Amino acid sequence: MREQRTVVTKDGDFVDTLLLQQTPHRLLLISTGNVSNMELLKLIEDNHDSIVGALQHAVFVELGQRSLIIHR
Repeated sequence: MREQRTVVTKDGDFVDTLLLQQTPHRLLLISTGNVSNMELLKLIEDNHDSIVGALQHAVFVELGQRSLIIHR
């Protein structure tokens, strides 16, 4: 049985892998550009519930500085 993990990354190459190979199981792409670790942590904390909810229904979710995009 494959592990059903969610990959959290800023590396856009994972999007290609997801689209071509249907892996990983779930993907959270952080597309904020350059931000400090503290800013990134706050952004994730502020959007945690929305991210978790989105990943329950979508395979690919993208978090930007001003939006959460659910890719279907």
